[in-house]
Amino acid sequence: MANAPVQRMSQLMAKTLRDDPADAEVLSHKLLVRAGYVRRTAAGIWSWLPLGKRVLANVERVVREEMDAIGAQEVLLPALLPREPYDATGRWDEYGQELFRLQDRKGGDYLLGPTHEEIFTLLVKDQASSYKDLPVILYQIQHKYRDEARPRAGILRGREFLMKDSYSFDTEDEGLARSYALHRLAYQRVFERLGLDYRICAATAGAMGGSKSEEFLAPAEAGEDTFADCPNCDFAANTEAITYALQPVDATGAPALEEIPTPDTPTIETLAAHLGVQAAETLKNLLVKVDGEIVAVGVPGDREVDIAKVEAHFAPAVVEMVTEADFAGRPDLVRGYVGPQGLGEKVRYLADPRVAPGTSWITGANKEGTHARNVVAGRDFEVDAYVDVVVVQEGDPCPKCGTGLKLDRAIEIGHIFQLGRKYADALKLDVLGQHGKPVRVTMGSYGIGVSRAVAALAEQTADDKGLCWPAEVAPADIHVVAAGKALQTELALDVSEKLSAAGLRVLCDDRAGVSPGVKFTDSELIGVPHILVAGRRAAEGVVELKDRRTGEREELTVDEAIARLTA
Repeated sequence: MANAPVQRMSQLMAKTLRDDPADAEVLSHKLLVRAGYVRRTAAGIWSWLPLGKRVLANVERVVREEMDAIGAQEVLLPALLPREPYDATGRWDEYGQELFRLQDRKGGDYLLGPTHEEIFTLLVKDQASSYKDLPVILYQIQHKYRDEARPRAGILRGREFLMKDSYSFDTEDEGLARSYALHRLAYQRVFERLGLDYRICAATAGAMGGSKSEEFLAPAEAGEDTFADCPNCDFAANTEAITYALQPVDATGAPALEEIPTPDTPTIETLAAHLGVQAAETLKNLLVKVDGEIVAVGVPGDREVDIAKVEAHFAPAVVEMVTEADFAGRPDLVRGYVGPQGLGEKVRYLADPRVAPGTSWITGANKEGTHARNVVAGRDFEVDAYVDVVVVQEGDPCPKCGTGLKLDRAIEIGHIFQLGRKYADALKLDVLGQHGKPVRVTMGSYGIGVSRAVAALAEQTADDKGLCWPAEVAPADIHVVAAGKALQTELALDVSEKLSAAGLRVLCDDRAGVSPGVKFTDSELIGVPHILVAGRRAAEGVVELKDRRTGEREELTVDEAIARLTA
């Protein structure tokens, strides 16, 4: 393969900026725009400039190499997809407002693909007829589309994004487990090669469905996911996926339920202060609407309800908070004084496992200005379903070993699912088995956020001077800077050509009329691993080599610098 030509900054379609974009909230957004890697086209829609496209292509290359290494075969499916397969699986409705829907001139319904389980399933249904055609792993690297309500954080949360999605097809569950394990190892190799700090965390399947699910999370302050990490064992999980076992207690001899006047105490805080008790002794009952039906959710008074967990439990039903209008005509629901006892069959009652049978609480008495104490779960009220629905807190016990958990923010960079037969059942994907009878295929789905990985790397590796790319993904291997004089520019271009001939990717700042200070600042902002400066000793054939990550500098002859960089 021919060596890449030297990229001269005098000809580069990119401008660096001194100031952060006004709408930038996170570090990667600020730096990728300032360094000339991306530009905003519309809310949640981004254009990749030459330097950014190089980084994106390098991430793609690593992903592609590791997918190929496990025997996966690359394909490319359309992004514009027909409605019918998504109707068959129910996801046309399940995705709700996140789905980009459109019609052709004849009124036919289409969508822009958020993910491609259905289409890959149909592809294999068309191509595979026998167990001899399986197992197979297919993948693509393609743009996906989701109509985010509030696109933010630059390329971290966009409406169009680049993703690697792959799908495994096996005839038995053991084969699915093998395909899943292959992907898990491949993902570890990908993220290690990219230089990302990551954690593998248990996760919920969400709208994807299936059984086992794990996320690959890159710790970063800008992350929208919160994960729990145990300092004592190997437990790690997205907080939405953490569950605790139900531990009933013996309520024999518990005092009888007693109603007590508690005027002007509609909140847990006012109630606890009025009675002189801890909030943890009270039972908070949150009312929500599930597809329009009112449901009560009970948690200890010192905990907050994680609405995402409630939504996951009831998915694909729509979950909304109740309003003042919902209390009209419902005398059984007294705002601020709702208790699970007496709700009966009128309102379904969901509770956190901490509200276990035998536990005793202070809670609303379903009367204005009145609460009840000694309200015992299983004696005075029944729970229709137990689901861990509280917001996980720092120090909560590890479900595996009991040690206090540590919470961190993170960016989701990968997700793997054992889908099982959900999509194969809906789309009737069968092959002829070894014994001459049809066998239903089992599937896995596996995603890597390619454009997200770029942002995650920027978040994790940048310093106070700018971006600081790992060598595997950097837009160039060496950034050569001509300090400004003609002799310095001549030397910089000569060194650049020699480095390029040796197989290195070279970015050369040969811009005329730009001060040395601006060039040096830009070289640090752009973040190439090595910076070579043709400066004050250029006439002697001496250049300065700087390691962008460590800041170490040394003066070398041109030949020494070339030997060092090509070693």
